[in-house]
Amino acid sequence: MKNYIPFPVRAGKTSRQAHTNLPEGSYEREIGKDGFFGPASHMYHKHPPTGWVDWQGPLRPRAFDLNKLPNLSTCPWQIPDVLYNAHTRIRFWRLSQKMDHLVRNGDGDELLFVHQGTAELYCDFGHLSIRAGDYIMVPRSTMWRLEPTKGELQLLLIEATNSSYQLPDKGLLGPHAIFDPAMLDVPALDEAFLAQQNEKKWQVRIKRRQAISTVTYPFNPLDAVGWKGDLAPVRINVADIRPLLSHRYHLPPSAHTTFVANRFVVCTFAPRPFETDADAIKIPFFHNNDDYDEVLFYHAGDFFSRDNIKAGMMTFHPCGFTHGPHPKALQNMMVQKKPATDEYAVMIDTRDALELGTLPDGIENMAYVDSWKKT
Repeated sequence: MKNYIPFPVRAGKTSRQAHTNLPEGSYEREIGKDGFFGPASHMYHKHPPTGWVDWQGPLRPRAFDLNKLPNLSTCPWQIPDVLYNAHTRIRFWRLSQKMDHLVRNGDGDELLFVHQGTAELYCDFGHLSIRAGDYIMVPRSTMWRLEPTKGELQLLLIEATNSSYQLPDKGLLGPHAIFDPAMLDVPALDEAFLAQQNEKKWQVRIKRRQAISTVTYPFNPLDAVGWKGDLAPVRINVADIRPLLSHRYHLPPSAHTTFVANRFVVCTFAPRPFETDADAIKIPFFHNNDDYDEVLFYHAGDFFSRDNIKAGMMTFHPCGFTHGPHPKALQNMMVQKKPATDEYAVMIDTRDALELGTLPDGIENMAYVDSWKKT
């Protein structure tokens, strides 16, 4: 149980309710602990807190166009990390042909997010047809493979290193808010699964501590005839997520948490109505990244708080500086031009600093740090 020092005070011109009724001509900045769950203060500034004119040093915000990553391998373990730390590894995988082997992650649960395409997934537990917008949580050490069915398959892979994925505590909302657990699909021992069983030679490539071991069988080891229990891959599509909203208050990103693992969370931004209260801000508020590194993968739609960002891109805001909406979005702080957002994005907030993987030239947009400058 954390016991922070409580001393709520007010000084100067402030709003009584955060994110609403800002003092005229001011810009609000939230400074907080524990990713919007701990003690916090709200500062009110004359200028946007992102109004820098120069930036030097490694903490600069970054943007990556993952659409430009080459199609390298039919094995996910040969795909380079985009970002990583001791608790997660984030990869982007482009697969255009069916896998001729099985894989198994011995390092932790794997979360597959389908950005583009359709495929058939075969695993220990059966068969599952997957499509764009699907999250598929694959438990640690499950054997699996993919067969794309219509063109190239693009996936974001988020490993929970030495950890397991869980659902967030929904508290007063109850267990059926955001999505009912009954919406979670599991693989089936159907005709497609039985039809792929054969007596041909198969390899299983097992990743453990970033080293690959290859085990060869004289038959397809996906040969289950039945199973029972409460451990299996599960699937939910972003279209089935019903985001939390308040018409009077802009909710923090933590309200959109979809999965929780050890020292990081995965959140989903889905279309929702904008706040309608005249006093409520209608864009993400400026805030400090003082406890978490923040990663956003842009899946589809119109990303209303960012400029010159398209589907398939990823932004990375390391811990330690203030960030928030781009200048064009700031113009719509109190009045939006349309009634609702139109975006799907995956956010990964990590409690520990992320390292940048080795990426080919041209993937990072080096000018992203300047995108907050007024034009």
